[in-house]
Amino acid sequence: MGILNAIKGQLIDVIEWSDSSSKTMVHKYDMNGKEIMMGAQLTVRESQVAIFVNEGELADVFEPGRYELQTSNMPILTALKSWKYGFNSPFKSDVYFVNTKQFLDMKWGTSNPVMMRDAEFGMIRVRAFGIYSFKVSDPAKFLKEVFGTAALFTVEGVEGQIKRTLVSGLSDAIAESKIPALDLAANYEELSDYAMKAINPKLAELGLTLCSFVIENISLPEDVEKSIDKRTSMGVLGNMDQYAKYQAAEAIRDAANNQNGMAGMGVGMGAGAAMGQMFANSMNPSAPQAPAAAAGAVCAACGAQIPAGAKFCPECGAKQNAGSFCTSCGTAIPAGTKFCPECGAKQ
Repeated sequence: MGILNAIKGQLIDVIEWSDSSSKTMVHKYDMNGKEIMMGAQLTVRESQVAIFVNEGELADVFEPGRYELQTSNMPILTALKSWKYGFNSPFKSDVYFVNTKQFLDMKWGTSNPVMMRDAEFGMIRVRAFGIYSFKVSDPAKFLKEVFGTAALFTVEGVEGQIKRTLVSGLSDAIAESKIPALDLAANYEELSDYAMKAINPKLAELGLTLCSFVIENISLPEDVEKSIDKRTSMGVLGNMDQYAKYQAAEAIRDAANNQNGMAGMGVGMGAGAAMGQMFANSMNPSAPQAPAAAAGAVCAACGAQIPAGAKFCPECGAKQNAGSFCTSCGTAIPAGTKFCPECGAKQ
């Protein structure tokens, strides 16, 4: 009995792993020099995959679940070791647990500026930062391409590669989207979609998938930022014509500030007057012209000019006729008319 217990103590009958950190991607099960008992219990938890490796060669892969290890559920290992049906002896194998959960809140940023071509500003340098999440989508490929036979592999081992891929994808996205520099801030989500399409095929080669890619900020050069601020402030004035006038006024002001002494004062006063007049013209509609003075009439008694329609002359007090007719042709003529405008007859 003691001999049987001693032999059993050299065998592994339960294989499982609990992740105690948030950064571990791969954990190699510690065999402590022991062999695995045929019929041993293998427990693979959710967001895990167990991979058996025989002498450095990839063998069977187990998805989440509970297994009793037999030749029937280890076909690759059975073939590699040339086991016959019903083989029941202990065996040796390396077992790796791969974490397939999402690794969240990972930081990314551009260590160097990214170049972009803009129709208005030409070639400009932009910086950006944000967060992303990723996971292992193909554990077998990840084992082959990335972590190999390491006993422990964490996100730090692949973080640098992912960040470089992200920045490259962002650069491609900015170029393909053709979004103007002034509109980048309003199109972060669209840029993220473009970037993920460029990034995921590259990460798939490593057995990884980018789950989310968030752009928190894109920093533009100072002169472009100032241009955005000016254009925003001009929004209340309407259109690009007003913006052009504003730029001209700024140039006048700068020229005045660069002068010295009385000459500078004169230029400054002229610039101020020009700016004031410019904004007055742009903000205020033209004042309507005063209506022309109403036409008057002539007093029949004294010949003084009187308002049209007046019943009495304000000069001599004579009563005025509302109107009369030409004594020659009968055409209606204004009161006080000396000659008929139609036939020229004296009245």
